[in-house]
Amino acid sequence: MTRLVVGIDLGSQSAKVVVHDLDGALVASAQQPLAPTASPAPGHVEHPGDDLWDALVAACAAAMRGLGERRDDVRAVGLCGIRFCRAPLRADGSLAAPVRSWMDSRGEADLPDGTAHVVASSAYLTARLTGRVRDSSAAYALGQTPADDLVEPGGVLGEVTTAAAAATGLPAGLPVVATANDKAVEALGCGLLEPGPLLVSLGTYVASMTVGSPSAPAGPAHWTNPAAVPGRVLHESTGVRRGMWTVSWVRDLVGHHVGVGDEAALGEAAARVPVGADGLLTVLDWLAPSDAPWRRGAFVGFDARHGPAHLYRSVLEGLVMTVSGHALAMVDELGVAVPSVVVSGGGSRSPLVLAAVAACLQASVRTPTAPSAAGLGAAVSAAVGTGLHGSWSEAVDVMVRLADPVDPDPALVAAYADLRTTHRALVAAIEPVLRAAHGGPARGG
Repeated sequence: MTRLVVGIDLGSQSAKVVVHDLDGALVASAQQPLAPTASPAPGHVEHPGDDLWDALVAACAAAMRGLGERRDDVRAVGLCGIRFCRAPLRADGSLAAPVRSWMDSRGEADLPDGTAHVVASSAYLTARLTGRVRDSSAAYALGQTPADDLVEPGGVLGEVTTAAAAATGLPAGLPVVATANDKAVEALGCGLLEPGPLLVSLGTYVASMTVGSPSAPAGPAHWTNPAAVPGRVLHESTGVRRGMWTVSWVRDLVGHHVGVGDEAALGEAAARVPVGADGLLTVLDWLAPSDAPWRRGAFVGFDARHGPAHLYRSVLEGLVMTVSGHALAMVDELGVAVPSVVVSGGGSRSPLVLAAVAACLQASVRTPTAPSAAGLGAAVSAAVGTGLHGSWSEAVDVMVRLADPVDPDPALVAAYADLRTTHRALVAAIEPVLRAAHGGPARGG
């Protein structure tokens, strides 16, 4: 009998549920898109209704149907939720108001009547699955001390209730294992256990991270985040809000104009455009950072040569150059080298992106073979937390697999070095214009 573990990755745009065996092979998977976030007022960004739970239920049910009779082989589930969301809960664990996105700017004082707990999304989903308002200590930023019942990553949060089993298809009584914040779980699913490799995470929020020491001094180019392994931390660079969301937006906006119906075909068209997109540059601030609310996205340099493929390539290059610059600033601040890079998230499926990251960081780049690195990381946590693997290192060694490396092309290294200089100058040049035009309070997402 082959024992199986489930990983739940509730991200900013969808709920992903994966089922892996103890060797890391994918057995079943399902994905359910989330509804678009709602912005009922400036600075308010909410997940409408009970959308997180509804998406989790749909994705779990589909994955369990895909298992058929093998559902009886499932031994544990690891739960990973969107970090820094806030769920206002009543005393019984039900929602007092919609879950607030990590992009929501409201303070803790602005809460509805009847709120007994304010927790991360993972704690709310734990309450729905197990009947207990409980969470992983690594679901919160270092230094936060929420009043909730916390366990370390790998600890058992509870068991799937009969009601939750009926809704999700997960076996009743299944142990639900604590993971961490979603970026840390993604890093675990990419094999980051020790200092060295750099992870570039290309999701809705784009950032880079590396395993480090809790005692490393803080600096403007990075902050420290709990890792998915107890006692360890990840140093994380400055990020790009709505990073891959912007790429998807451009795809949907222009893809039909080149007669393509999927992102891969648009990427192939963009790959035929030269580095620099024939002078078209993109600044990636489709959602301004909270400390600079005047910043906005920008396309600069249009002329008659440009078409949809140029626009798409320019957005990808702007994203890669921005996150690479943030990554290099972080490692310089930490005083560490970049021996290798792992790229995960939606952007990791693009050969153009991988080549650009390798060139900008001047390092070999690999990608996880699993369709959801965070889902695999959650499954690894489930396997370790229930003793199916004896240690974190054993589980990662067996379950995590990376594709062959993409090495930096010397010609691209030179081309992107020049382009990054131009791009940095553009960002600096438009800063005072944007500050003058949009210097008021941040707008809702």
